[in-house]
Amino acid sequence: MCSMDTFKIDLERLGEGVTTLEFGIDDRFFEAIDAPDVRRGELQVRLDIDKNVVGYEFRFHTAGVVYIPCDLCLDDMAQTIETENRLLVKLGEAYSDNDDIVIVDENEGILDTSWFIYEFIALAIPIKHVHAPGKCNPAMSKMLAEHSTARSSEEEETKAVDPRWEKLKNLKI
Repeated sequence: MCSMDTFKIDLERLGEGVTTLEFGIDDRFFEAIDAPDVRRGELQVRLDIDKNVVGYEFRFHTAGVVYIPCDLCLDDMAQTIETENRLLVKLGEAYSDNDDIVIVDENEGILDTSWFIYEFIALAIPIKHVHAPGKCNPAMSKMLAEHSTARSSEEEETKAVDPRWEKLKNLKI
């Protein structure tokens, strides 16, 4: 089991200036966070935290590979991820992550970055994810082609023809 305490940042212990942290993310991370979309992956996260008079600026650089199902054949495929994200954090009276600023309860002073990291990874995945041409599962591709052809020919047969064009069908040679 991945220790999620690794991703908890004690804001009050951070020194002035920039603090850099490195995280390795693997399948255990996705299992521990109970991720709905991504279940496997191998990524590196570099987190630069800039403490200033206004608050904290978190800059995440995430790079690696996640394994997600192909939209066509449903076999797992490797999707390369490389993303830069920024998060502004301030201390306040109660926790809030509305808007662009995360407010951490000043009595607690700890921010769990695990879910933010997961969201940044999930948002970096393209909407459509398919294998490179020829890499899909051949059996599933064949089945998909058969069902797509059958469905499209049925739709053409049941589609009503505009009566104004019906007589033109007789002119075909």
